[in-house]
Amino acid sequence: MKNVKIENLSFAYPDEPEKLVLDHIDLNVEPGDFVCLLGQSGCGKSTFLRLIAGLERPTAGTIKIAGEEITGAGLDRSVVFQDYGLFPWMTAGDNIMLALKQKFPKEDKRKLKETALKMLTEVGLKEEVFQKLPKELSGGMKQRCAIARSFSIDPPYLLMDEPFGALDAVTRAKLQDMILELWAKREPKKTVFFVTHDVDEALLLASRICVFGQSPSKIIYECTIPEEMKPNRETLYEDAEIMKLRTQLIRYINQDVTEHIEP
Repeated sequence: MKNVKIENLSFAYPDEPEKLVLDHIDLNVEPGDFVCLLGQSGCGKSTFLRLIAGLERPTAGTIKIAGEEITGAGLDRSVVFQDYGLFPWMTAGDNIMLALKQKFPKEDKRKLKETALKMLTEVGLKEEVFQKLPKELSGGMKQRCAIARSFSIDPPYLLMDEPFGALDAVTRAKLQDMILELWAKREPKKTVFFVTHDVDEALLLASRICVFGQSPSKIIYECTIPEEMKPNRETLYEDAEIMKLRTQLIRYINQDVTEHIEP
């Protein structure tokens, strides 16, 4: 695993080239970082993630992994979307198997199924879910399947676009804990880019937080959370340093919003 280096990155959609969504972003992410991209809805976080995924091309600047410029999608980068991204006509197991067959085209099908079943149990689902269609699953179960699919191909880079945004509070908390556990127990750790507009979610998950301003978006603030300072659910609202950081993050976001709504 190598670092992800973003230099002088700008982006505008081809039909509106004069309207920048992202403007001159520089970021260097070390292997194993859990980076939360934090900001208000519509500020370009998801677009930034799509650029890293290779689903969009920069208008200017570069995104490089291990010194190689990203020119398209690749199996080294797996994406978990908010809407699960499961094909509705395929079973949960077949959705996972599809990704596995792409990554390991020469591997025996029975071995791939063993991997899929193992991954389902790792994300807290029963093996019987393998045979169920997405419409037979709850939102939380569908998102667990999407996460299982991403982890099953063992990509060094995991991109997550508000994956828990549509879930209820209890399910969301369970999946936050699950993704942290999956990330922490694998060596080497995956490099994670996680889009959220929730400050508390960013504090719980991230080893590094990048705050995006309003469009045309730049990174207006960033911070690193050392392992010894990282909060859990019990300390999130009790630790003085974390509370100070929480206030600072909210202040930067609110100040940026205020600047953009003033006449």
